[in-house]
Amino acid sequence: MSNFKKFSITVIIGIIALLTEFGFNQPGIAFIIIALAGGVMTVSMFIGMIQTLRSGKYGVDLLAITAIIATLLVGEYWASLVVLIMLTGGDSLEDYASRSASRELRSLLENAPEIAHRLKDGQIEDLNVDEVSIGDLLLIKPGEVVPIDGTVVKGDTFVDESSLTGESQLIEKTINDSLMSGTIIKDTSLQIKVTKKANDSQYQTLVKLVRESEQKPAHFVRLADRYAVPFTIVAYVIGGIAWAWSQDPVRFAEVLVVASPCPLILAAPVALVAGMSRSSRNGIVVKTGTTIEKLAKARTIAFDKTGTLTKGELAVNTIQFDDGRFSENDLLQLVASAEQESTHILARSLVAEAKQRRLTLLPVSYLKEFTGQGIEAVINQQTLRVGNAKFIEVNSTGLTEDTTVYFSLNGSYLGYITFEDILRSEAKATVEQLHRLNIAKTVMLTGDHAHVANQIAEKTHISELYPECLPEDKIQILKKLEEKDRPVIMVGDGVNDAPALAVADIGIAMGAHGATAASESADAVILKDDLSRVSEAVRLSQDTMKVAQQSVLIGIFICIGLMLIAATGVIPALIGAALQEVVDTVSILSALRARR
Repeated sequence: MSNFKKFSITVIIGIIALLTEFGFNQPGIAFIIIALAGGVMTVSMFIGMIQTLRSGKYGVDLLAITAIIATLLVGEYWASLVVLIMLTGGDSLEDYASRSASRELRSLLENAPEIAHRLKDGQIEDLNVDEVSIGDLLLIKPGEVVPIDGTVVKGDTFVDESSLTGESQLIEKTINDSLMSGTIIKDTSLQIKVTKKANDSQYQTLVKLVRESEQKPAHFVRLADRYAVPFTIVAYVIGGIAWAWSQDPVRFAEVLVVASPCPLILAAPVALVAGMSRSSRNGIVVKTGTTIEKLAKARTIAFDKTGTLTKGELAVNTIQFDDGRFSENDLLQLVASAEQESTHILARSLVAEAKQRRLTLLPVSYLKEFTGQGIEAVINQQTLRVGNAKFIEVNSTGLTEDTTVYFSLNGSYLGYITFEDILRSEAKATVEQLHRLNIAKTVMLTGDHAHVANQIAEKTHISELYPECLPEDKIQILKKLEEKDRPVIMVGDGVNDAPALAVADIGIAMGAHGATAASESADAVILKDDLSRVSEAVRLSQDTMKVAQQSVLIGIFICIGLMLIAATGVIPALIGAALQEVVDTVSILSALRARR
């Protein structure tokens, strides 16, 4: 039964009791009606309390149970009814606040694209996105949501990616640009070639993550449990002293009535859901409320290198040669021309560097690829070989430790080209921001050689480096961290990072490029290709937990103040029960500050 239904039934019972006592002058029957309702509610809460205790936690349900029973025993059954209404009303208010706080998350689900316009044999046919295949040609009209990931083959336009990345600025897309599902086409139509199935597309992955987060929005609803024991003891002590001092058991009931547990029950989950909503607006999907708490307390962060601290793209670093017949550009032009038809990452980097230098690629009259070794090409009637040292037949010992290709012309060794992984421009600032957010230890886990990894670590000021790591090595390093260095965050982007993301206290996936395995293993997913969102996730989590704690404490202090006043007998039980709603409202409104 929903909390709103419970609230509605309680209100109806109250109206019936009112009519019974004041309409038909039957206070005894009114008492029985309220006592039965209170009994059912008390039993329900008692069962919930037992389940809480069995899970090894201590909640604040005991206070509510005691308040209902105490008011019934001393004959203040109307106060008992008000307590029931406030409890069920408070739960309904929590549901409303949670729905309000998670509006941005739900809007993703509501806007999920379902229909695609496929172009086939010159005709347009509408079909369900699940029926679209990789390689299909789709038409996307202005104002429509892109249904599936693809590459633009015709047209250019501006697109709105804010639902995915939180970035409000429009992005220009033209031929050969990739297009993420979930983005909105603005001014002109586009034709795209589908590159992923619907289930693997960026938007559907995001929807799946959001559904997970909605199903378990805030398991850390018992933030207040750390305050529950002292708060309960304080309430009983104040109530007991008031009873002993006045010799009137009613005084005990009056104190417990204003000892509202609602700030403890409501404030934390509302703040956490609000924080998750705020994160989603900033391009960060956080799957559970527990993740928010752990992020706020994190002491260590570990990064994968390639694709995380770096862009995952190699750039030409140096061109080494001793032949005076050629200039650096001449050699780059030859090597890039030979590699222009290859899809290898180093080939793409060579061609990109040549284009950046405005070099014209030369025609290749003959090309042969030797898998895992290199290529042989004929350009201007000269035979060029590009590949590893063994393929070029050169002794590479002591030449370089960087990623390298060697090349020869007509059988004579000419030189080599080294590459470097491009460091993200925001990487250093992100690490510095994390230090300011009390992350004590920064670690880099990478499969690269120590020489290459150390260059990145020095540039970003990362404190500890573990090079040449296999996926299982990363797991062991994370497991061996001392308790004082936990919780630990692991940030990665690829399939090989998925096990480490799962074993860390908090796994954060760089999901902008659709790393599905990493995203599913992670506790949070960064939707924009921007490493600074990692430090932003930590900052937002710390803000959220600060608001949650403040809201709980505000409610506690108001309750203690009301208990002290009630101990003097100034506040009747009925009025005290009504004051609970004030405390609840203040706590929830305070918790909703986490949205901003």
